Amino acid sequence: MSYVAMLHLMPLLIVLVGGAVLMLLGAKDLLNIRQYSYIALGCLGLASVFQLALLGQLYAVELLPNVFGGMLIADSYSGYFNAILLIAGVLIVLIGQHYFIIHRYYKGEFFALFLFSVFGMMVLTQARELMVAFIALEIASISVYVMIGYHKSHEKRTEAAYKYLVLGSLAGALFLLGVACIYAGAQTTRLGELLHVITTRPLEDLMLVRIGGTLILITFLFKIAAFPFQGWAIDVYDGAPLPVTGFMAAAFKIAVFGFMLRLMLVEFESIKAMWNMLLVGVIVCTLVYGSLMAIIQQSIKRLLAASSIVHTGYLLIAFLSTDALPQHAASSIIFYQVAYFLSAVGAFGLLSYILSDDKLRISYEDFKGFALLHPYMAAAMSVFMLSLAGIPSTIGFIGKFYIFTGAIQAGYTPLAVFAMLATFVSVYYYFKLIAMMYFYPSATLTTVPVFRGITPKIIGTLAFVIVLGGIGGVDVIMDLATIAHKSLFLH
Repeated sequence: MSYVAMLHLMPLLIVLVGGAVLMLLGAKDLLNIRQYSYIALGCLGLASVFQLALLGQLYAVELLPNVFGGMLIADSYSGYFNAILLIAGVLIVLIGQHYFIIHRYYKGEFFALFLFSVFGMMVLTQARELMVAFIALEIASISVYVMIGYHKSHEKRTEAAYKYLVLGSLAGALFLLGVACIYAGAQTTRLGELLHVITTRPLEDLMLVRIGGTLILITFLFKIAAFPFQGWAIDVYDGAPLPVTGFMAAAFKIAVFGFMLRLMLVEFESIKAMWNMLLVGVIVCTLVYGSLMAIIQQSIKRLLAASSIVHTGYLLIAFLSTDALPQHAASSIIFYQVAYFLSAVGAFGLLSYILSDDKLRISYEDFKGFALLHPYMAAAMSVFMLSLAGIPSTIGFIGKFYIFTGAIQAGYTPLAVFAMLATFVSVYYYFKLIAMMYFYPSATLTTVPVFRGITPKIIGTLAFVIVLGGIGGVDVIMDLATIAHKSLFLH
């Protein structure tokens, strides 16, 4: 057994074994919730050490081909995505710790599910076979379904889990149908072999492959809640526990984009232009729908959920630009996902820290005068809102800058202008919250817990990193994204 392959396999194994251990411990209920979260953190942290050790290197290794049949690969690309997913997992557990401790119904099984979900996402970014990608997607999705409805006596949680299950089942069926069409047309579902078939056969012999690719693309749009597949997305995000909402809105999209970029940039590179007009329509509708839904929301949680649809539109612009500028656009997507993740997790994490009652609905009105009572929390929330709006001196601005300039260079100037208009609209609903905190006298959120524990420290660190990223302090993210893109073509 190859030592190098085992080294690359360690992050996956650690997360998987950690999930299994937590599941066994959870069944006995021997530990408290803080101890369960520490075990999950330990597994994610140890896996991160192995993953980060290889970050920045250009490599591509087929993982144990005699064991996995060449279905898994470890390259700089998957390593970069896995590092983000593992760090995301660490941040979600840390930032949600206060929430988990207050809500005593959380047990060890929840953290086992969390690790299984991260494991599924990691396998997805490393998949070199479409059926492996489907299984990985389902492992991640099923874990998220259960995490949403974990508090089964809570009606809203159950409803959100049911809606997400229905959406996920439909997406899974479309993915499988797409895989079947591709196999019928190409006699393979393995990446690499699929590329060979597409590039060597005449276009008229690829009808089934093109139909299958379209169905997989639709699945991808389902999973990232793009128009017209965003139905129930806001309800699902609103009904899920706050830490899970943050996990879904950012981390899940990172994994899905990770696999789709590999598929589109390499396997479907020669035929992906046929989906361009479809994607242009999807992007315009996604930006319009997401912006309108964000404007009319009164609940801050629903606002963040609706605005995540708008951010999906921005990411799809970069996805479209990969047709003309593959390296720049792919790197932009990876950078923007990091920028959005930091901002969204910070905002959702701060809300989860403030909330102590599941029935409490935090609206704009509740934040009136919030800065007078809790100036540090208000400052952190302002940073998150500014970054989500794409205001200069935040990492969100740098992310949007890369995406919009890439779209203009790729020949999609009208789309870039349209996205800028959506950004101007977003200033309204993000700044409305800032205005409520700083320019109104009274506040109803007087029972907010005092700064205590690890959660406020993580929130403050996230706000600092967002500002640091906005002044060029994290250019290394873009450099690593460029290396990750190059590794896709080593095989």
